[in-house]
Amino acid sequence: MRQAVPIGSGARARALLVAALAGLIALTALVAPPGADAKPKKASSVPVKLMTRNLFLGADLTPALNSTGFADFIAANGAILREVDRTNFPLRARGLAAEIKSRKPDLIGLQEAALWRTGPFNAQAALEQTPVAADVKYDFLQLLLDELNSDKTKRYKGYKAVIAGTEFDFEAPADYDNNPATGLLGGEINGRLTMRDAILVRKGAGVKVKHPRSGHFQNLYTPTISGITIPVVRGWVSVDATAQKGQGKNKRKAKFRFVDSHFEAFDDETQRPSIRAQQASELLAGPAAKKRSIILGDFNSDVPGVKPGDEQAYQTLLDGGFTERSIDEPVSCCVSDLFSSPPSQFDHQVDHIMTNMNRRQVKLVKAEVTGREQVNGIYDSDHAGIFSKLKLRKQGR
Repeated sequence: MRQAVPIGSGARARALLVAALAGLIALTALVAPPGADAKPKKASSVPVKLMTRNLFLGADLTPALNSTGFADFIAANGAILREVDRTNFPLRARGLAAEIKSRKPDLIGLQEAALWRTGPFNAQAALEQTPVAADVKYDFLQLLLDELNSDKTKRYKGYKAVIAGTEFDFEAPADYDNNPATGLLGGEINGRLTMRDAILVRKGAGVKVKHPRSGHFQNLYTPTISGITIPVVRGWVSVDATAQKGQGKNKRKAKFRFVDSHFEAFDDETQRPSIRAQQASELLAGPAAKKRSIILGDFNSDVPGVKPGDEQAYQTLLDGGFTERSIDEPVSCCVSDLFSSPPSQFDHQVDHIMTNMNRRQVKLVKAEVTGREQVNGIYDSDHAGIFSKLKLRKQGR
């Protein structure tokens, strides 16, 4: 019977130990694939800050949509134009710019970036829907950019619009002076509303964008007002974005598609599928079909369980693989009067920031609701804003 040699006693012990280690290394090589680590290194990430902001077009269009005749339609249009004056976007733009500057989102999706124009009374242009009014009354997008870029510094270089998609573009005669005795049926001018969605990028933020695109939905709300059939055109805007951090060999990049949209607000939400739910499906099949996408905007749809039918568009996005990337149930909507509504009127959620990336690809770092308090005696919008800071998993150089 052989006597066991204690480990560590002499050359033979050392030889046995070396042989055992060699065998272990060989076994590990067979089991583990080339390049695999026992503990994978934690993937580096790239931060990106995002915001969705509905600017509020400045007036409630319901009186015009519900008008019962041409004279009533003209009177309602005049009241709408006067309300746009009263809700004072030049003043609201200052508050909106302050919201944005305090958080410095890299990318912003805007909805209701309205362009209001006027021109001479022209009933024929309204009947034929060939807009001709060209005198700019309020350009919400330019007014906001002016405020955002009014005090640039070395650390804050301001914002630029990379795309503004034109959607609903409607012109109608209006009794702007509120005097039924002037003009035809009281109408003395034409008023024109052009609705736009837009994407802003912060200059010097390290986010590069390319391929700006826009498109319209095929499924539209089409009311008939005073005998005129009016398709309410809505759609989306998008860019392909690359968020970057670091320099040289340490530079990290994360690519994604950034999509901003505004779904229908006036359709029958109990219809199945509702028009806004159909628009959500179009978004999924179109610009949001890219594997790494961030979609945000005013989807006019709340989370499930709040109001029957209202969840349809949001549920369509969930079923399409998108997940909310903002705070739990942020309440961003809405106030009925910019001057007198209490903060408690922010009681439901229609504004969202969502991604189709899994937890390994994206992490929510911080999120908040903005604009739920009055500034200078007025709310910045009838919506609040949603802000999110995300970390995206880096991609290869």
